[in-house]
Amino acid sequence: MRAKTTEDRKLIEIFDPIAEALGLDIVRVRLMGSNKPDGARRLQVMAERKTDGDINVAQCARLSRAISAYMDEADPITGEYILEVSSPGIDRPLTRLKDFVTYEGLEARIELDRLAEGRKRFRGILAGIEDDHVAIDLEGEEETALMPFAWVVEAKLILTDELLKQGAEKAAARREAGEDEDEDDFDEGDDADDGVVANDDEDFDDEAFDDDDFDDEQDNEDDKDRTQ
Repeated sequence: MRAKTTEDRKLIEIFDPIAEALGLDIVRVRLMGSNKPDGARRLQVMAERKTDGDINVAQCARLSRAISAYMDEADPITGEYILEVSSPGIDRPLTRLKDFVTYEGLEARIELDRLAEGRKRFRGILAGIEDDHVAIDLEGEEETALMPFAWVVEAKLILTDELLKQGAEKAAARREAGEDEDEDDFDEGDDADDGVVANDDEDFDDEAFDDDDFDDEQDNEDDKDRTQ
């Protein structure tokens, strides 16, 4: 979940202590191919504060500089790459078991690596966890569904009015605390130099979560194709 490939997992092992030293958690790492032939790959890093799951631009910049310093010295990636560091965003991915507790009550999409009740993709209201299972209330179902977290390959919050409201409340709290601008650690222009990017659907494209993907008939057709 936090990593998709062996290379991603190795990078997380490197980045976790770097983020820890800054009071941050790594949410997700993806080393992706380039959109252009022979172009640089994209190293996408999502992070958040340990204390409240939020992060500001200055903290992203500090993490980006710390990661860059290590990467320049150790050079663990072959070839050119572009480092992009951001927050997880409002409609964030859910990559750790604890995320399903933190965001209980919000609507989410979940994709499994195998069939469960005849399908792999689910959409509903998060209902916490039970041991190492994710709980979700599915529309039209009386009983809460339980899915092993180990089966989850992708999960993401859905952008709803409730989620937007929570995002606005967090933004207001940041402004009140004076966190939007940290003049001692960040100035205009540093975001480009330090690989800090705004989190949007283009930068962190969760291909599994297009609306068409949550079609039961399509799930069945996909499974038939694989068995032929």
